[in-house]
Amino acid sequence: MIADILRNYKVVAVVGLSKDPSKYSFKVAQFLQSKGYRIIPVNPFVDEALGEKSYKSLLEMPEDLQKSVEIVDIFRRPEDVPPIVDQAIQLKKKNGKPYVVWMQLGIINEEAAKKAAEAELQVVMDRCMMRERRKIDQKRRHRA
Repeated sequence: MIADILRNYKVVAVVGLSKDPSKYSFKVAQFLQSKGYRIIPVNPFVDEALGEKSYKSLLEMPEDLQKSVEIVDIFRRPEDVPPIVDQAIQLKKKNGKPYVVWMQLGIINEEAAKKAAEAELQVVMDRCMMRERRKIDQKRRHRA
């Protein structure tokens, strides 16, 4: 499932993306960007990150961007996840996307995950997109 997500979906809204290069959210998003993913920063305290305009929330993105988001990657405390999932569900109902809610390493919110799954979103919890993508790249290299 994870490999399919990372292979098939390339537009990622990164909620909680910091503009500080020492922060994990920045490092992960920068890595994904280097692998060809489109990164859309979502952080009310950041104007721009990784050369992309940042938005206050998923629902405050322009409509064309809302329609393009395939993965919502969350870098927030577990207790902050439910309203983000609610916004992802709203976008899904309106646009048929996103397809995936991804809670980064150390982020677990079972209630939000259940709600997302009931809305037919794929859910990944407590996993790092960068680590998972690196595993795929390593397997590819070993096959070559």
